[in-house]
Amino acid sequence: VQLQASGGGLVQAGGSLRLSCVASGKIFSLGDMGWFRQAPGQQRELVAWATSGGKTKYADSVKGRFTISRDGAKKTVSLQMNSLKPEDTAVYYCNAEIWPQTSSSSLPSDFWGQGTQVTVSS
Repeated sequence: VQLQASGGGLVQAGGSLRLSCVASGKIFSLGDMGWFRQAPGQQRELVAWATSGGKTKYADSVKGRFTISRDGAKKTVSLQMNSLKPEDTAVYYCNAEIWPQTSSSSLPSDFWGQGTQVTVSS
């Protein structure tokens, strides 16, 4: 099982970017999915989260600017980022709770994508 993230890049303040992440491999079931970010010298923080039941949660700093969408059938999670600010600059990581086909546990395993750089210039 792996997560593959894409869509990062360099954008001017006020611009937009869309991040995408797809889960692949021997997946029995896909649970909640989300995006985290880590800026240099800072801890990784939650940006947005989407549950398998359709609920979403956002960090206060991105509310009203970012939108997360999860597609269970396609095994994808996307993050539409609008009105980007220099302080949004970070490496963005997708995360998913997955029950692999090879696991007999009733609890999901936590998987991370490889990270994609988002740089917002002022």
